Amino acid sequence: MTTPTTAHTPAPAGSENAPAHHHGPRMRWVKQAPEVYQAMIALDAAARKDVDPGLAELLKIRASQLNKCAFCLDMHLNDARKAGESEERLQLLVAWAEAPDHYTAKERAALAPTEAITVLTDGFVPDDVYATAAAHFDEAELAQLIALITTINAWNRFAVSTRMTPGKA
Repeated sequence: MTTPTTAHTPAPAGSENAPAHHHGPRMRWVKQAPEVYQAMIALDAAARKDVDPGLAELLKIRASQLNKCAFCLDMHLNDARKAGESEERLQLLVAWAEAPDHYTAKERAALAPTEAITVLTDGFVPDDVYATAAAHFDEAELAQLIALITTINAWNRFAVSTRMTPGKA
């Protein structure tokens, strides 16, 4: 009788013998779907219209953190730094609700719906989250924020599903 070898038994994740998970690009979707890419560029430009650029970067970073999109995180962290955002605020963004003194009430009012729209665990954006955002942004501004949050989520999904490599467009 032969005994099975460990070569056929997968090693537990995180163990020394676990196979490496390759995160290299699967395809260059931009080249495969250029019309979609151009439409996304137009949507992105329209969604950013009249949104404070610093706030837009914070929202894009937070959605990208939630979606585990390394490509978009790399891009938007760099853009935020170039725009003068502090390292401390960028590092604390993952826990912004626990660091309220580092973000304005208006920024927190925009970060909460970013999380709610990105995750949608309850299948909807809670009324209190929407009401708080509506107290800080007029309807046109809130519509733009929702568009911006929705757009970065679409970008994240393109990048994550095709495993775009950070730093390489």
